[in-house]
Amino acid sequence: MPPAKIINPDGEKPVDLARLQFGLFFEKSTTKRLGDRLVEAGLITPQQLELAVREQKRSGLLMGAVIQKLGLATEEDISLFLAKDSQTPTIDVTKIETVAETIALVPYEFCKEAAIIPYRHTRDTLTLIMADPFDVVAIDRVEQMTRLKVDVLTAPKPNILEKLAACHEREGSLDQTIDELMKINEHKSGDDTTAPIIRAIEQIIAAAVRKSASDIHFEPDEKSLRIRMRTDGIMQASMLIPKDLQDPFLARIKVMSNLDVSETRLPQDGRFSFTLGRKELNFRVSCLPTSYGESVVLRILDSGNLLRSIRSLGLRKKEEDCLAKAVNMPHGIVLVTGPTGSGKTTTLYTALNGVNRTERSVFTLEDPIEYRLPQIRQTQISEKIGLTFGNGLRTLLRQDPDVILVGETRDTETAQLMVRAALTGHLVFSSLHTNDSISAVPRLIDLGVEPFLLPATLRLIIAQRLVRRLCPTCREPLVDPCEHLRSFNLPIPTDEEPKLWRPRGCPECRQQGYRGRVAIFEIFEIDEDYHPILTTGNVEKLQALALEKGMARLFDDGLRRAFAGDTTLEEIFRVAFSH
Repeated sequence: MPPAKIINPDGEKPVDLARLQFGLFFEKSTTKRLGDRLVEAGLITPQQLELAVREQKRSGLLMGAVIQKLGLATEEDISLFLAKDSQTPTIDVTKIETVAETIALVPYEFCKEAAIIPYRHTRDTLTLIMADPFDVVAIDRVEQMTRLKVDVLTAPKPNILEKLAACHEREGSLDQTIDELMKINEHKSGDDTTAPIIRAIEQIIAAAVRKSASDIHFEPDEKSLRIRMRTDGIMQASMLIPKDLQDPFLARIKVMSNLDVSETRLPQDGRFSFTLGRKELNFRVSCLPTSYGESVVLRILDSGNLLRSIRSLGLRKKEEDCLAKAVNMPHGIVLVTGPTGSGKTTTLYTALNGVNRTERSVFTLEDPIEYRLPQIRQTQISEKIGLTFGNGLRTLLRQDPDVILVGETRDTETAQLMVRAALTGHLVFSSLHTNDSISAVPRLIDLGVEPFLLPATLRLIIAQRLVRRLCPTCREPLVDPCEHLRSFNLPIPTDEEPKLWRPRGCPECRQQGYRGRVAIFEIFEIDEDYHPILTTGNVEKLQALALEKGMARLFDDGLRRAFAGDTTLEEIFRVAFSH
């Protein structure tokens, strides 16, 4: 078979890939390794290369994979460098049209693993778009599979994976995959279900990501396996899976999560990572036995949704300054309160992002660790082996920390150690389950914190909720907002004419009228005026003083969001009226 070639997308004369691979490239690679060339290009430093070489010896991975794993350079940076270094023509995969017949020439799983797209083919030639044009093994495998000569173009790996996922989605729906599985099941050929099951799980995950779902529920019933997704805080029905396919589906999720497939009597928790296009998603998995089989819930942890700055939270300017000031304090306690699913973790991580991690030592104790943060030492709590928040915090205080994040204050020991840490010069962030910000004060006292210690330690308490955001594409202004306010027994603002909006529904929001969520906040900044009352824990007096000093309640902040067109009065009453 003739040697593979690198071609120019505009049709110029091909370059002999074999000559590049075993001639020019061999000359370069014998004198300079990939790591050395990345140092010359300024993508990594010599010290980082030294670290990567040690890790490569330990793991046995290729240098490019090691550099990505250590976070020293991105996939896209390395792909672009390889293309430029090899003088391989690049192509913009976002603008190309693919043909289903050509895509089908190479199995999808192999394309994803090797980061290649079968682009076009003639009677004897197949053109591949590759992230690494020097992946001789992949080229050889494709030539063996297709019996075609291979020509090569290149593009960044994230772009290839994103395009590949989009092409794969067009090949068939989840319903078609289920039909295929049922036919296989009828013929009792269980071993043949592996590939369709893998494809079905991927299609379910892709559908959840498109809907911006936070959780995927696999719920066993008497005669089916029901799949539901939580989108914008609301559970929505997705589809029903035949009962015969329940065990293969759940077993596949367990395999992905490194759980014991044979154990169906005890609860299990696990994690797995999944690449969908250019997105790297992390999933937290929970399995719980029920009367009709195991209930499995996947929590989608998309680090791309993690807020990066305090300004991104959408606070009022005054409250934004309060939080920024608290984050930069040398010591004290900052609490975030609210029910499960109210965005507390996101707010805490956003606050940590505001900490100068170059000059300060930052540790976290979490259960579980939801997002990996650079330059922060994160510890996973495991009560099974005795690593509780209390034990972890006691040990952590001997690690010379400046800033500590305690994922949740659950018990007396944790609360008392947290206060002790603040008294000894540490800045502590934590979460607490209370209905509003001021209720955190008596809650801490109930947990055994001495009231006289609160004035010296408490700096800021944040209460929050999440409300659905109106779709900006299709929202409609209400004709008579004053009448709408009266229907809720709310006063009409006198300073200006109020504006309110309502949901309508469009393709952008899947006819829901809402797309995404926004947070509403109650910020309780504790200054010297509160100190005499803090020692008593009197909620009524604290609340009266806070309102006198201009603190906005959760409901008030919700009204601000409604008047700004971010949400509706119905949403505010749903999540914040009783607070």
